[in-house]
Amino acid sequence: MSKIFTGISKGKREEAVFRLFKHYIPHAVMLLALLDFMLLFVAGEFGWVMRARQIGMSVEPWVTRILPLTTFALSIQIAMVAVGVYASESLSSLRFALARMLVAVSLGIIGLALFAFIFPGSTLWRSVSLYAMGFSFLGLFSVRVLLNSFLGGAAFKRRLILLGAGQKALRISKMADEPGAGFIIVGHVDMNDCEKVIPTAINRYHIENLSEHVERLNASEVIVALEERRNALPLADLVRLRTTGVHVNEDSTFIERETGRIDLRSVNPSWLIYSDGFTSGRRISTWAKRLFDIAASLVLLIIALPLILLGSIAVKLDSKGPAFFRQRRVGLYGSEFELIKLRSMRLDAEADGAVWAQENDPRVTKVGRFIRLTRIDELPQVWSVLKGDMSFVGPRPERPEFVTGLEEKLVYYAERHMVKPGITGWAQINYPYGAGLQDSRAKLEYDLYYAKNYTPFLDVLILLQTLRVVLWPEGAR
Repeated sequence: MSKIFTGISKGKREEAVFRLFKHYIPHAVMLLALLDFMLLFVAGEFGWVMRARQIGMSVEPWVTRILPLTTFALSIQIAMVAVGVYASESLSSLRFALARMLVAVSLGIIGLALFAFIFPGSTLWRSVSLYAMGFSFLGLFSVRVLLNSFLGGAAFKRRLILLGAGQKALRISKMADEPGAGFIIVGHVDMNDCEKVIPTAINRYHIENLSEHVERLNASEVIVALEERRNALPLADLVRLRTTGVHVNEDSTFIERETGRIDLRSVNPSWLIYSDGFTSGRRISTWAKRLFDIAASLVLLIIALPLILLGSIAVKLDSKGPAFFRQRRVGLYGSEFELIKLRSMRLDAEADGAVWAQENDPRVTKVGRFIRLTRIDELPQVWSVLKGDMSFVGPRPERPEFVTGLEEKLVYYAERHMVKPGITGWAQINYPYGAGLQDSRAKLEYDLYYAKNYTPFLDVLILLQTLRVVLWPEGAR
């Protein structure tokens, strides 16, 4: 087995990142997901065979059960995506993976029960699902025990060479040391473009042939991380590397791919202009997104209405003032709209003016803390989605008082308003709740990634992983 996984790293001419609908997915995650699906399918079949033999029923060929077996495998795997089983923490920690898999398998079975109610006969029997659930958990956990040393090891990591020995190159080197990093740095080349801050970097003048140097280090990718490209960009070397099959990327594109955000410290206007993304030809996707928003908001309002009513009564009983809180927010193209939430703070919370919410904010009421933690206070926003002021997925809308200051301090902040704001978003599932300039900068980097790489697939991924944020609300305030 070690030879199989070690062989992955030696296929150096193949980029170890798969791009699905403009979103980057590491090959390790894709391989693990495919293996999981096959295991779940087999677990469903084992459950069926065991139950059939218990009741003395003849076992027909597995092809006659493709539909229920597929729905079983898909339901569990969708739940795994939703709760973060394929996150970097799960790939590097068996304890973390175990907890998330338990929740995922349980949620998957619940989802199957609902699916069976809507489409009778399309899923496994309940007794079969119980057996399949046990086989699934044992299989998934066993695979992770066997592959634990490989998933986070060098076999699944890309081997990179950095052109540059300055601060940009140092930042990428530090990224390689972070838990869950999907790459290792095997060499640094000092291009004499700035002060050298990486002592181990080899000066370009001491390398006779850069292509042979890359070949010798078995690197699959070269990252251009120069502080000053003028008269320092080795065009002839890069052309030779690219034509021999080595992937060449600049630091901004590399960081976007590895972190799922647009790094404001390295990006420049020309990169935003010429890189792929921010496409205007997505009218069909926009229409589909709006149709989904209308249908889902109508259903959710009907389902959540009792919860909203109970929440409003609790708010009224807990503190003086109205149950609902109305506030101006900045929406698409900078236009303002009125957002409605259940009130979670005291009535005089902003008597001295608008301020950011803080951790353990004393202005939050007892009921307010609970509805914030469970996200119940967000439910009335579905009305804004139905009206078209918001979408289910998009950057969180900020208050006009904050936007004015942030646009002055953060470059490209206005660009986040080029997409409709949402109840949940890419920043919300990747960054904990934060208040202040630095948190706004970090969230802006994720919002720009969403605006640049928007597809319906990314919306679905965000909606699924919002469940993880709700179940483990570490960032709620």
